[in-house]
Amino acid sequence: MLIEPGKLLAQIHSPDDLKQFNKEDLLQISDELRQYLIDSVSVYGGHFGAGLGVVELTVALHYVLNTPDDQLIWDVGHQAYGHKILTGRREKFHTNRLYRGLSGFPKRKESPYDSFGVGHSSTSISAALGMAMGSKYKGENHRQHVAVIGDGALTGGMAFEAMNHAGVSDSNLLIILNDNCMSIDPNVGALKDYLTDITTSHTYNKVKDEVWHLLGKISKFGFSAQDVVSKVEGAIKSALLKQSNLFESLNLRYFGPVDGHDVHHLVEVLSDLKDIPGPKILHCVTVKGKGYGPAEKDQTKWHAPGKFDKITGEIAKKIPTIPQAPKYQDVFGHTLVELAENDKSIVGVTPAMPSGSSMNLMMSAFPERSFDVGIAEQHAVTFSAGLATQGLRPFCNIYSTFMQRAYDQVIHDVCLQDLPVVFCLDRAGFAGADGPTHHGAYDLAFFRCVPNLVVSAPMNEEELRNLMYSATLHDGPYSIRYPRGQGVMPDWRTELKEIPLGKGRCVQEGEGIAVLTIGHIGNYVVEATKELLKEGIFPAHYDMRFVKPLDEAMLYDVFSKFNKVVTVEDGCLMGGFGSAILEWMVDHGFAAQVKRLGIPDEVIEHGEQVQLHNECGFDPRGIAETIRKMSVTVSVERQS
Repeated sequence: MLIEPGKLLAQIHSPDDLKQFNKEDLLQISDELRQYLIDSVSVYGGHFGAGLGVVELTVALHYVLNTPDDQLIWDVGHQAYGHKILTGRREKFHTNRLYRGLSGFPKRKESPYDSFGVGHSSTSISAALGMAMGSKYKGENHRQHVAVIGDGALTGGMAFEAMNHAGVSDSNLLIILNDNCMSIDPNVGALKDYLTDITTSHTYNKVKDEVWHLLGKISKFGFSAQDVVSKVEGAIKSALLKQSNLFESLNLRYFGPVDGHDVHHLVEVLSDLKDIPGPKILHCVTVKGKGYGPAEKDQTKWHAPGKFDKITGEIAKKIPTIPQAPKYQDVFGHTLVELAENDKSIVGVTPAMPSGSSMNLMMSAFPERSFDVGIAEQHAVTFSAGLATQGLRPFCNIYSTFMQRAYDQVIHDVCLQDLPVVFCLDRAGFAGADGPTHHGAYDLAFFRCVPNLVVSAPMNEEELRNLMYSATLHDGPYSIRYPRGQGVMPDWRTELKEIPLGKGRCVQEGEGIAVLTIGHIGNYVVEATKELLKEGIFPAHYDMRFVKPLDEAMLYDVFSKFNKVVTVEDGCLMGGFGSAILEWMVDHGFAAQVKRLGIPDEVIEHGEQVQLHNECGFDPRGIAETIRKMSVTVSVERQS
């Protein structure tokens, strides 16, 4: 079912079409765009609240700017659905986040209007500043460079680093702060409180009208515009004598706060700011989920609700016919609480993902022992290291893809000092519809080369619980990776037991071929084996559990018995689990035919996890086919 756009929105296929309308029409266009988003996401799913919150800002930006010549960057990209619809992708929007369809994030290869690929937060200001300085170097001083960043993303260290540089850059850069007090979960920290103070300050609100009154006159002054700008700055700075301004202290001209849902005023403001040289910041106050009551009331729930009934607000749920296994993240959350009940040294740390990682369970049970540090993965790791020096046992939960941002801290601050921090890597492997910016493809490879760090992955919920328990008994860094989505055990509350360090298990004895797996993907081998047994093929299956240290006794046994080996991992083949097995084989003087299955050395786009596993050849069917082909050679060798 294709969604029909409103009367005016139907006429817009590019920002040039938008510019043909009168300013008075922008309110209706905004209303139609908001309704189109509600209609589309309710039917097809996707991110929701963030896009609704910037409808008017999106319309105003494309009305005022000369995109794509002017560079517009949306931080993270959850908020860019309206941008995509206005830039020629409305008729394909029903494919958003679907396999081989539109990306859920801005993507340079998808459209010239997507100036920069995003996915990890806090990158927009750095990218926009680089673009602005590049344009300045080329003499293209007419071009505008705009970074739209949420107040949640502003907590990331990169954003502060970029603002610090921008303040001395003399660049044509506009930072738009989309202030809605939310990322996925409610924002935390001193910056949130500071922005709240600004938006409620009588001093700022008193001067605001004077500032915009002066700005509105710039176009009338021609070459005297600089004088007006000076008066504007003087008005702001006189107010700042009573209340200091973080952004002004970084030499960024601060304007606002303004109502981010007043499209007419936004057009005036943005038009005026185009004529003010140098780096500046516009503070827009918005409401995440604006225009859809349920989303305004529960902004976390409606960040990415999936399909829903737009009339009743009821989110679609699958009704299981049999008991369902829980999500791995929920097993993590409940097990952490269980461990913390018996061990007062255990604390939890998350970089702004309490609900996404289920750390919120720990926060509810032990608020004094749980820390949300904001979107700041580097800080989360070194903060955890500091906790560990005081005799505490931090469980630092970070999505695999975001752990890439804190790699130096893992090495320098945790592993070199051999501190007992437990890294729980959620969303390991393919992340699904979020695509390549969110795939957790590389952690096995980049972690296994780090001294002192244990690298492990559970095949099911029981093993996740036991690895978490075992990590509390280990005197040093310990990592546990697990995928997005459901496990395989409806009855998952098993007794906690220690798994000896570097000890795997034999899932199934067999002959001819041995299959070595790491993590949840081993369940695909179980599924494939059921079919192969019917064909008279009996592969052995070993769940290694650890990439570092490897179970050497088990590997001696495997390579002594089998000269055909398949390795399977939901991670990159370059330097990953299969590579570790090959290295061990060569180092210990064995020779065997080894076939590695995993993520190839290329960018894999978005889609359902099983679709991507199929594309890469390690879904149950692909695994079975690989084993069949190797079994043929085994049979031939035996006959000869």
